[in-house]
Amino acid sequence: MKNTLGLLQGVATPLHDDPWYLDEEGDAPYAVLGWPRWQTRVELEGADPSLHGVLLEPDDDPEAVRAEIVRIPLIALRFPSFRDGRAYSQASLLRSRYGFQGDLRAVGDVLRDQLALMRHCGFSSFAVREDKCLTDAIKGLADFERVYARSVAQPEPRFRRSEGGG
Repeated sequence: MKNTLGLLQGVATPLHDDPWYLDEEGDAPYAVLGWPRWQTRVELEGADPSLHGVLLEPDDDPEAVRAEIVRIPLIALRFPSFRDGRAYSQASLLRSRYGFQGDLRAVGDVLRDQLALMRHCGFSSFAVREDKCLTDAIKGLADFERVYARSVAQPEPRFRRSEGGG
């Protein structure tokens, strides 16, 4: 995917050599497939699950991927519009309830103003809209680095954290 940022050891970094691409019906390595296609590709066709990501649409229930979650290297959650926040809830569920440890990527209408909240919901990479500046988007991740409330990224609320730790 083009125009992608990743959090590498907590630092926002452009992913210039990112191999992943959206292709909901694809067969090639590093295709991010819709959930039904991923199941077919891996379970019936015998593809290596580590070479295929899963795309969840806003109407998809994250519970569907629960049984396979340890085999999925990347889950992309689509934001069809910046006004549609269902992927925030999906991200939080995938990280906190289902224990997803892989790359959780925001795709679609992803803008600078959303990135800080996306990080706190558990996203680890962001396919920023191609008409937006990646350098400017990196600044969006620093805008609200410290938050008072607990989140997926920072489970302890501010008043419980040590002065030096956050």
